[in-house]
Amino acid sequence: MGLCTQKGEAGIGAPRRRTMSLEQLLEKIPRGSPDEGLAREVNFEALPSHIAIIMDGNGRWAAQRHLPRVEGHRAGIEAVREAVETSARLGIGALTLYAFSVENWKRPVTEVTALMTLLKRYLRLELDTLNRNNIRFQVIGRNEELSPDVLAELAAGQEATSRNTGLLFNIALNYGGRAEIVDAARRAIQSGVRPEDLDERKFSEFLYTAGQPDPDLLIRTSGEMRVSNFLLWQIAYAEIWVTDTLWPDFRRRHLLEAVLAYQKRDRRYGGINPTPALSR
Repeated sequence: MGLCTQKGEAGIGAPRRRTMSLEQLLEKIPRGSPDEGLAREVNFEALPSHIAIIMDGNGRWAAQRHLPRVEGHRAGIEAVREAVETSARLGIGALTLYAFSVENWKRPVTEVTALMTLLKRYLRLELDTLNRNNIRFQVIGRNEELSPDVLAELAAGQEATSRNTGLLFNIALNYGGRAEIVDAARRAIQSGVRPEDLDERKFSEFLYTAGQPDPDLLIRTSGEMRVSNFLLWQIAYAEIWVTDTLWPDFRRRHLLEAVLAYQKRDRRYGGINPTPALSR
């Protein structure tokens, strides 16, 4: 990526951070391109703190080209790179990508094996880049059900990036929103929390994403209008942005378009913003 993110920048003022984020974003954008115009529209003081993405459409992308489904997954790796790099350059705090659901085990064994192989390969190839750019890698989901070779690769990636303080890059693997809530409930019971002490804040401490902000923005590719059992607890107040673009074709401009759309939303969290006439 070549992103010059420094660790320990908490004391830098907001104008400086905003300038740095724009400069970092523009480093990779061709001058005069549509992407540059989008980047300059971004309000760096109103960014989502956490973006979650349902990466959908790999199979359809491959089918349109008369290719095996695995080729769609392979092509989707470039979209992952673009999403991670753009999020880091924007200054997003956390990015969560939905890579493999608990339901995906129903797919052919050859496809599942190919997906896991691609994941391991991605980690090996991208680990140095993640470290150079101060990105911390984390896996959420029922990891104990994964094969030992996959677990070893994931553990190595998490350990190697554990001291990074920039973008938190979550991969949701063998993940299900309902399964996460069940697991959290079990952990809450096992911890001995009394029923009268269990509220939403306390319960969130038992989720896979404990300590992270909930997603402000949920992106879904391929035009499907459903959340597919993804981060069901955490996306309660997320803004949802859907694009017809299939995941392998998802690029920086799509992420910027989603962020700009998010910044135009009126986020009321169940309340109302008083109009001048009503506020007199």
